[in-house]
Amino acid sequence: MNIFKNSLPVLFSIAVLSACDDDTGTIGIYPETDGLTHSHAIVNVATRSIGLGAVRTASDINYLGDIIDPETETRIRSEFAAQFHTFENYKFPEKSQMFPVDTTLAIPEDHSQDSVFCDSVEIRLYFENYYGDGDNPMKLEVYPLSKHNILSEDSVYYSDIDLSKYIDAGTKPIATKVFAPNDYTLSDSELNSSTHSNNIRIVLPNKWGTQLMQAYYENPDNFKDSYSFIRNVCPGFYFKLKSGSGNMISVDVGTINVYFTYYDKVRPDSTLSGMARFASTPEVIQSTRFVNDDLQQLIDDENCTYLKTPAGIGTEVTLPVKEIMAGHEKDSLSKARLILTRYNKKEDNYTLGTPGHVLLVRKQDMKSFFENKQVSNSLTSYTTAFDATYNTYTFENICRLVSYIQAEKKEGMRSENLSESQWEAKYPDWNKCVVIPVKRSTTQDSYGNVYETSVTHDMDMNSVRLIGGKNAPLQMQVIYSRFK
Repeated sequence: MNIFKNSLPVLFSIAVLSACDDDTGTIGIYPETDGLTHSHAIVNVATRSIGLGAVRTASDINYLGDIIDPETETRIRSEFAAQFHTFENYKFPEKSQMFPVDTTLAIPEDHSQDSVFCDSVEIRLYFENYYGDGDNPMKLEVYPLSKHNILSEDSVYYSDIDLSKYIDAGTKPIATKVFAPNDYTLSDSELNSSTHSNNIRIVLPNKWGTQLMQAYYENPDNFKDSYSFIRNVCPGFYFKLKSGSGNMISVDVGTINVYFTYYDKVRPDSTLSGMARFASTPEVIQSTRFVNDDLQQLIDDENCTYLKTPAGIGTEVTLPVKEIMAGHEKDSLSKARLILTRYNKKEDNYTLGTPGHVLLVRKQDMKSFFENKQVSNSLTSYTTAFDATYNTYTFENICRLVSYIQAEKKEGMRSENLSESQWEAKYPDWNKCVVIPVKRSTTQDSYGNVYETSVTHDMDMNSVRLIGGKNAPLQMQVIYSRFK
């Protein structure tokens, strides 16, 4: 419900904009100015934890693993599917150059003399960060995605996606891999090399790589762009966590590497080694499935509230609009500061991170905010950063939001001919907002002004416990202004 979105009276809009400002100065009592007096009040603010449910997984990072958050003692499991990108009009060497042509050379079993074949093929999943114990082994299975049910760029995918729907019935894994973040098969010199990047190497059957190469020579147009490549050659892979626990890897990029041998055009008696690379990039679809266990015990905790990502828990804030405005009908609301304070974390080697930014948005708008790719507007939505010095998230001034909600309610009661109690019963979320961990991107113009360009769900492994809950209401300080 938002009947007031396009019907705010002009006079109200002017009043809100003139009475409220968004500076970050102190919220103490204002000095008296000519014709203007100020007063303040302290009001209680109720908060509680709520489940965020499935969230849109618009991220270029995938997760694979199974860990227990030491802060909340809850379990997080994840697995993902990824498509792979090809450069436009990608070309292999001419078929006449492909090895072998000389009948004296060995030909792989089940391949004719004039066919092409790969030497080897692999998938590499590159990662920089992981959570948990890097020595714990995990096992994954790799399934080819279906050509009959493609992950489509026209669809929106959420964190509860059932990835098994995107593989053909009866499909068996094309490869399995036991891995751990710490790779002890590499020497110290290899691990410390400037060219080394942590990765999981998954060997695929040579036959699969050979079929990919043959598909090119049968119809090069299938490699002209990623759209054609995905639908006709390689729809992607499902990386399913089979067993193991204790770590979670954040996969930054994945590649398919197809290795082959071909003859040098300049020196026909010499052979060269070639590699075709197809990458999982933001240009194609990547979708992670998250499963959070035992969240209900956190939601039911009345002694605090939680923020937990990914696809976990947010903090609901009930703004005491009636209490704020009671007795101040002729005043202008100048300041309303909301502070959320973090309890100190239980620090250990496996502690998850703290969300760097949070969004305060009306509860009724929180789904559409992300689906419509909105940014905060300092009216019905606000973002703020975590302050490590004070251990807080501070929304310096949300008076425009409070005033907006109050005016929306009055206009709605009038237009629908409802009493206050009837209005509140019909729209139970009228004064409720939700604090949600987010990733925030900004840009800066030539004058130094910073503008928000995107706000998306925080898909990192983060959790934080906040002061609040049923047994510990927050306090909000508000400042009023009145002409003498």
